[in-house]
Amino acid sequence: MIKEGQSFITSPTLQFMSWMSLSPGLGSPFPWLGELKSEERGLYLIHLLVACANHVAAGSLENANIGLEHISHLALADGDTMQRIAAYFTEALADRVLKAWRGLHKALNATKLSSVQEKIHVQNLFFDLCPFLKLAYIITNQAIVEAMEGEKMVHIIDLNCFEPAQWINLFQTFNARPEGPPHLRITGIHEQKEVLDHMALRLTEEAEKWDIPFQFNPVVCKLENLDLKSLRVKTGEALAVSSVLQLHSLLVTDDGMLRKINSPSMSKNNLNTDLSQRVLQMNQRTLGEWLEKEPVHVYSPSPDLASPSPLSPLSLAPAPKMANFLSALRGLSPKLIVITEQEANHNGSTLMERVMEALNFYAALFDCLESTVSRAPVERQKVEKMLFGEEIKNIIACEGVERRERHEKLEKWILRLELAGFGKVPLSYHGMLQAGRLLQTNNYDGYKIKEDNGRVVICWQERPLYSISAWGFRP
Repeated sequence: MIKEGQSFITSPTLQFMSWMSLSPGLGSPFPWLGELKSEERGLYLIHLLVACANHVAAGSLENANIGLEHISHLALADGDTMQRIAAYFTEALADRVLKAWRGLHKALNATKLSSVQEKIHVQNLFFDLCPFLKLAYIITNQAIVEAMEGEKMVHIIDLNCFEPAQWINLFQTFNARPEGPPHLRITGIHEQKEVLDHMALRLTEEAEKWDIPFQFNPVVCKLENLDLKSLRVKTGEALAVSSVLQLHSLLVTDDGMLRKINSPSMSKNNLNTDLSQRVLQMNQRTLGEWLEKEPVHVYSPSPDLASPSPLSPLSLAPAPKMANFLSALRGLSPKLIVITEQEANHNGSTLMERVMEALNFYAALFDCLESTVSRAPVERQKVEKMLFGEEIKNIIACEGVERRERHEKLEKWILRLELAGFGKVPLSYHGMLQAGRLLQTNNYDGYKIKEDNGRVVICWQERPLYSISAWGFRP
């Protein structure tokens, strides 16, 4: 029971939580942790994560260390959704702290191995476990088919060429054209030669099966090092470009270490009352719902430092590589570019911006995995650790050229593409129908496809997670 102006909590666990704050003088809360219910633990973890991130951002390493210790007794990589996501966020925060001691950080990571084949394997697992990539491929392919209607020579550039399933589906569709299939050339870009060799073998076999005149042009390099002359675009070819979760890698820039901003002072009494009331009013919710509905205390830059409107060119983070690439791409006069990207703002200049946005985004991804796949399978654990976990670590622990996961929302991609001289191409309604049928046929409950002014967002429940947009050469 809570009386006006004061906090009265009958449960010992809730009483502890109400006055708990991260400070060097705080004794260990460990005796109470075993008594927390699932809902209490979820709320507790969210507030601990945000408080700990604040301390890391402010350079208060002693308090950050205390916070990480508290969280470690609640977070579990094989626990419920909230415990799992907390495990990867604490790992990312700890990694960021360790980077201050370069020698120590390098020594601890010296024997860690990460192969490209392993990354491809995990991406394939993500393709199998969740429908996001399947939906992106369906919508992209249908846009290409409609844009290339009547064309006899079609050249497709795949900026992240690793999954044969996308183009095998396109072969089938092209084969069914009344006028017959076009002569098709696919240029695949990937940093690993073995991946492109596998793509060439699989696609050549399938092209023969579907009687498609076909050529595969492998380009072994990272996208940022791509020489557009290697694409060998020929006169008379209708050109399409497909980018699935790849274009954001060109937003990498040497932006230096983020600016540290001190956390504003917080009234202990207000924190006690607010937190205890929220805990007493809790119902079962997903982690994503917690983050949407529960207010958290996060420091922010001074209001005097007004940021530009999200739709202003001034709001775009400087990205010379992106600008140069889009300018060169426009010079090829592509008939269609289809871009799939994470619908999230992980390119903020401050750590806390990225932490809060990443918590919301990855909470929804962990939620959908929790509902789609049981906790035991090793495949799910691999996706969470080697895909989501590594992305979280890069977003939170890295700065400058090391920070590659610079996801941006659709509104910023629209601005970048329009400034580069491309015009919007509305995505196919037929493609969205096909995607909807895929969700229905496979009982993908909770996943939704929403049309937004000719573009598409793929959602988990009501939370947009991925955007798809199509663009054309604008003379």
